Amino acid sequence: MTAVLHWVRHGPTHARGMTGWTDLPADLSDAALIARLSAHLPAQARLVSSDLIRARATADALAGAGRARLPDDPDLREFHFGAWEGSRFAEIEARDPEAIAAFWQRPGPSRATGGESWDMLAARVSAAADRLAALGGQVIVVAHFGPILTQLRRARQVPVPEILAQHVEPLSVTRLRRDGAGWREETANHRP
Repeated sequence: MTAVLHWVRHGPTHARGMTGWTDLPADLSDAALIARLSAHLPAQARLVSSDLIRARATADALAGAGRARLPDDPDLREFHFGAWEGSRFAEIEARDPEAIAAFWQRPGPSRATGGESWDMLAARVSAAADRLAALGGQVIVVAHFGPILTQLRRARQVPVPEILAQHVEPLSVTRLRRDGAGWREETANHRP
């Protein structure tokens, strides 16, 4: 069965700190961009989002006629940054320098203090992506930077540090296809 997942990063939050599970709203004031994004996405696709408000509100803005809205999925959430939530990099570096260095220099098993690692995030999001792919057809998935990168890495089969250099702009689309050959990238970070 073939499935195409259109990963959309939620609208910008304008937050300056580590915003993982912190439930901040998205800035969806660029109506022209949202209209272009909606027109770019398949009209008859299923639509699902993370349960965080910035993703839910973005998905609601894209709902349109013909798009069946699936229940919000907490497995599509951003990294859980634990004790680092809301803090800027310099603040974390000052109080937890070894942990923040490991988090960026040795991604995979390294994790935020009280939070989750790349490996934990990838396992959680991959399980959700596999459930969505099992539906077949076109699915629009409104999620976050980290979850989108986990799936792009899965398609590219590259080391984690390499994928961390990939930009994923707010309100961009990364399209991945799963068929008998596995996951494959069709587009990454496309802004209509």
